[in-house]
Amino acid sequence: MKQLLLATAIATLVTACATATSPTGRTQRVGAVSQAELNRLGAEAFAQAKASNRQGGDARQNAYVRCVVDAVTRQLPSEWQAQWDVALFADESPNAFALPGGKVGINTGIFKVARNQDQLAAVIAHEIGHVVSRHHDERITRQLGTQTLLGIGSAILGSQYGEGAAQAANQLGGAAAQGLFLLPNNRAQESEADILGQQLMARAGFDPRQAVNLWENMIDVGGARGPAFLSTHPDPRERLDELRNRATELTPVHQQARASGRAPNCG
Repeated sequence: MKQLLLATAIATLVTACATATSPTGRTQRVGAVSQAELNRLGAEAFAQAKASNRQGGDARQNAYVRCVVDAVTRQLPSEWQAQWDVALFADESPNAFALPGGKVGINTGIFKVARNQDQLAAVIAHEIGHVVSRHHDERITRQLGTQTLLGIGSAILGSQYGEGAAQAANQLGGAAAQGLFLLPNNRAQESEADILGQQLMARAGFDPRQAVNLWENMIDVGGARGPAFLSTHPDPRERLDELRNRATELTPVHQQARASGRAPNCG
C-alpha cells in the first residue's frame, strides 16, 4: 500500500508537468501552473513590491533605466515583446529582479555596481533571462513536487513509527531537498541567465565585456562569501572566467548590432 501511494503520487506529478528545453538546451520540468497564472502571480508580486517599498530616483534615472530595459527587450522573441513595466525603488542594496508578466524592478543601489549603461544592461538582461528561460515555472514545479513527495514520505513513516518520526523525516527531508535538489538547480539557472543575458545585451548593442566589469564590481561590494556549494550563485571567479570567454565570442555580435544601428545612448 505504501509503495502504491508513492507511485500514484509520482505518476500524478509527472502527468501534471511537462518536459521542456531551455534556451541553452537544458531539459526542464515545468507546467505545475499555467503561463497565465505565472503572469498573474508576477503582477501581484510586482504590485506588492511597489506598495511596500518607496519608489525612488529622479526623472533622469527613471528614463535611464527605462531606456536600457526597452533596448534589451526589443531583442526578445515576439512572445516576450509586450511592454515591460519598470519600477525604480529607493533602496541602497544593489539588487534587481524581473518577474513573469513583463515586470522589472531595480533598486537605486544598483548604480553603485552598474556604473554605465552597458553594466546596467548586463544586470537587466540577466534578470530578464530568468523570465524567458521559464525559471519561475521550473522552480515552482520542482518545489511543489518536492513538497508533495515529502508530505507523502512523512505520512508513511508516521503510520509506521509514529508522529515524531514523521516530523523528523519532514524536517530532514526538507533540508536534503534544499541542499541537494533545489539549490543546485538554482545555480544552473543563474549560469543560464548569465549566458542568455550576455547574448541579449550584445544583440541590443551593449558591450558584453562590461558584464565582466559588473561582476567584478559586485565582488568588490559583496566581500567574502560562504562555500560555493551552499550558494544559489556560481562561484564568483568561475563566473568571471565564463563571462570573459563569452564576451570574446560575442564581440562580433556586438559589432554587428552597432553596425546595424542598434547603438543605445541611454545616458
